[in-house]
Amino acid sequence: MFRLSFVSLVSFLFAVPLTASSQQPEEAVANPGRPTIATPAALTPVGYLQFETGVLGANHSPEFSSQSSLNTVVKFSVSSRIEVLAASEPFAHSRSVGQSANGTGDVSLGAQGVLYQGEGARPTIALSYLRRVYSGDAPDLDTGSAKNSTLLLASADIKGFHYDINFFFNEVIEAAIHRAQFGQTLSVSHQLGGNFGVTGEVWHFTQPFLRSNAVGNLWALNYNLRKNIVLDAGFNRGLTSTSTRWEEFAGFTYLLPRKIFRR
Repeated sequence: MFRLSFVSLVSFLFAVPLTASSQQPEEAVANPGRPTIATPAALTPVGYLQFETGVLGANHSPEFSSQSSLNTVVKFSVSSRIEVLAASEPFAHSRSVGQSANGTGDVSLGAQGVLYQGEGARPTIALSYLRRVYSGDAPDLDTGSAKNSTLLLASADIKGFHYDINFFFNEVIEAAIHRAQFGQTLSVSHQLGGNFGVTGEVWHFTQPFLRSNAVGNLWALNYNLRKNIVLDAGFNRGLTSTSTRWEEFAGFTYLLPRKIFRR
């Protein structure tokens, strides 16, 4: 079901004419949340659907030796203060101890609200909440899988650099045992010449069931194909023994050029 939905989604995206954006009074600009772990505090343009889709390859994680997966996030801002979102992993192929298996990841639904609208060096502050509504059977990455996740987010621009800071407060469950998980991420991006940009990120998550910590360093390049289409690719390097050692990813952010509704 999830694989069929993913194929239908991709078919729908590319069936929409790219020239449709020129029919709007103002050209909408995508606000990518991928490929970093950190999410921007600023919301997507009001009334537009945004899709963030990509592939991920991971090696040497606590629950598997290798995994390839698809992931997608759909965002929609109903106002300048409120955004609803859905995150899913439609397909994952994992290998562990010489055995391979196909599966699906979790599906989570949530919302993000802006508490303070900043500008320039004054940070935008937001609060986000996600709840898992479907538990997949694919193995988790080193950060685990949260039943409930609350995020405090801050984003700003300083001297040509953009930063996103997130603080995670998660509830993780294993064998009916509930534990609190905490995480922090700092992502800094800079626009290079032309339509290219570069992003660096450091992140940390506690691993309550392993009594350890996952720490990593992420680097990515992005290319702004159009104002509403951003391509990205990069890698993540785990820095502790219980972190996923290597992750490689590539994907795109696509903001539909047609508004779903007008205020």
